[in-house]
Amino acid sequence: MKSRVMLRRVDPNDFRPAIEQCLVGCDWESWVARDSVVLIKPNCCTAVANKVTGSNTSVQLVEALCEALLTRTRRIYIGESGHLRQNPWQAYAASGYDSMAKRLGVELVNFSDSPTVLKCCEPAGKILMPRLLLEADAYINVPVLKTHALTYFTGALKNQWGCVPDCHDRLRYHRSINVLLSSIQRLLQPKMVLMDAVVGMDGRGPVSGRIRRMNAILASRDSVAIDATAMRLVGLDPRRAAHVEIAGKQGLGKFAKTDIEVDGPWDQVATEFEPPPVDVANRAMFFAAQYSWFVKYVLANDRLYYPVRDAVVFLRKLGFVAR
Repeated sequence: MKSRVMLRRVDPNDFRPAIEQCLVGCDWESWVARDSVVLIKPNCCTAVANKVTGSNTSVQLVEALCEALLTRTRRIYIGESGHLRQNPWQAYAASGYDSMAKRLGVELVNFSDSPTVLKCCEPAGKILMPRLLLEADAYINVPVLKTHALTYFTGALKNQWGCVPDCHDRLRYHRSINVLLSSIQRLLQPKMVLMDAVVGMDGRGPVSGRIRRMNAILASRDSVAIDATAMRLVGLDPRRAAHVEIAGKQGLGKFAKTDIEVDGPWDQVATEFEPPPVDVANRAMFFAAQYSWFVKYVLANDRLYYPVRDAVVFLRKLGFVAR
């Protein structure tokens, strides 16, 4: 059987109709029971105010999703993990999630400061995962359609890297990220993916690329299918996103175009994204991050990290560390 991916145009002033169509298309009432616990995982990867657009999941989209879910349950949580230099509360505030959550009565969660459970995620072995995420009755993944400097593309599968609460674990296991993302998908199995393509990003994503307004959303019960379809929608080659291809080969979803049915105005939305550059500095940093001494004495050391970062930015402008 083919996997179905829904594609809908969105009115930036009224997200609700498109969201409701996606929920119905994903048969949401069959897996959101009355008064059940629903966990929403957006992509809130930056707390820098002038970079949230195109980097973080639109708060208007998540608000419309919550409003629809509130017709069946009030036990709604929105979760994100912390980074080395920011916590989720800062990212939530930068994108307006704090005021939205207060207004609707939903709860924001910091995965990095919540109860955890050890779970097997090969090839890393056992890693800590949020208890709330694993025990929720329904988990909805809400990523942004973006390019990524390390994984080529970040969508449904890559957004779940932010479910790992320990930022040091995420840094340590970057060398194995493509296989680990498949393991995390197998563990979490979201009930639905709702992808934010209202404003995406190409080029040097996931936070420093070019903002691309598409005024669209995608939805599916199949995480692999929605990632592969989203890449094809913007002219990217899904075979270059190793984590998505691996997950498809492991039977976690449909990868081939012929195995996916798209419901929506493809020709009205389709565009061409600039792929991410090959960045030697980024690859070197993620390789070295497997060593705890590098994280402690370089990445976490502001007096060393920021001068090195500024030097790399300068070299990028000269074309020495990226092509």
